[in-house]
Amino acid sequence: MSDQNDMEVDKPEQDEEISENLEDEEDDDDEESDSDSEDETGEERTYLPGERLEEGEELTIDENAYIVYHQASLGPPCLSFDVIPDQCKFDFPLSITAVAGTQAAKVTANSIIVFRMSNMHSVRPLEGEAEDDDDVEEPEEEKPVMKMAGLKHSGTVNRVRYSIIGPTPVVAAWSETGTVSVWNLTNLMQRLDIPGKEVVREESTPLQSFTGHNGEGFALDWSPTDVGVLASGDCHKNIHVWKPGDGGVWNISEQPYTSHTSSVEDIRWSPNEKNVMASCSCDKTIKVWDVRAEPSKACMLTQGNAHMSDINVIDWNPNDPFILSGGDDGVVKVWDLRNFGGQSDPVAVFKHHSGAVTSVEWHKDDSTVFASSGEDHQVALWDLALERDAEAAIDDPQLKDLPPQLLFIHQGLKDVKEIHWHKKIPGLLMATSHTGFDVFRTISV
Repeated sequence: MSDQNDMEVDKPEQDEEISENLEDEEDDDDEESDSDSEDETGEERTYLPGERLEEGEELTIDENAYIVYHQASLGPPCLSFDVIPDQCKFDFPLSITAVAGTQAAKVTANSIIVFRMSNMHSVRPLEGEAEDDDDVEEPEEEKPVMKMAGLKHSGTVNRVRYSIIGPTPVVAAWSETGTVSVWNLTNLMQRLDIPGKEVVREESTPLQSFTGHNGEGFALDWSPTDVGVLASGDCHKNIHVWKPGDGGVWNISEQPYTSHTSSVEDIRWSPNEKNVMASCSCDKTIKVWDVRAEPSKACMLTQGNAHMSDINVIDWNPNDPFILSGGDDGVVKVWDLRNFGGQSDPVAVFKHHSGAVTSVEWHKDDSTVFASSGEDHQVALWDLALERDAEAAIDDPQLKDLPPQLLFIHQGLKDVKEIHWHKKIPGLLMATSHTGFDVFRTISV
């Protein structure tokens, strides 16, 4: 099992550089020249993860590769976040809203934070700039604006998932204390609309809490087709399903859904069948459940030995019958549900990440595109529709060892924990890591 709770709590290094393009600057060794000669600039080339930097080489961002790129920090690092899709402005300057849970140095300093990043302009290629122009300050009217409001939370927040039930925005949160709670976000979201820079961290009581898991967990997901239905899975191999009842409370299954033999790491509900969910585990299996059945008999399909080690994350394609999975083995796999179960083979296998895969997610509109992140500090963008260009591989030997479906590698983050596409802003991706949040859109998607 990958230790999803091992993020350091040092101050995020906001000056971390993004390794996209590499500039090789060579000093002019002609000591006899009396002219004001400057360092000769070598040819730019694309940097690939794992390459060794030579003396005098440095990594710089290629702004031509991005349409949007912004960084932010909420203070303490966050293991998990979720996008609030309806609270956005999708033309420039962009505005996005999200909810996150912290991993603070002190247990009592943790929070669930609703935050809004606004006034985000597009990346403009800098043409003909002198080297010293890097220090030119951004015009005040074009600087991004961060607004946030929080509520106090007991213990590190392992995972958060957002939903809206009727008019009420809510977030479900897994705590390291072993409790799953649902919180009303109405007040926090209203505070984002109040002018001023004051950051509020208020006391609040959850709508409901559940302590029946007998230990902490990470797996958590709201059903996209059955409003208010939630599933939570723990490190003791059990899954509980929450269903809305009378009086604004949830009826939670007393008997857990059991079939896994080790920690349940992730859960995803089917995007079109309201009684069906999938889960993955440290027992190396992916399971599909029908929650109408008795919990002990609800597991309908099991894909055995789906990875060589713990399976950390899965995602269900919103349009086609495919499931993504990522594991401690650094491998991302694509499974066809029309041929799933037993010891069937995946339809695609990608061994790119050099560390455990920490998050995978399909693009919301393009059913062949997905993103993955890992402990190797990378966010990778993929397109299953791509095939290898034999001529390009010959022209650029660097490409021969890369999967042809690999579109883009975003770097500069440390220990990436979770990624999400924005549902309303095409191609916009958010990532949380030890170094804070990155919000970006590339020219590739």
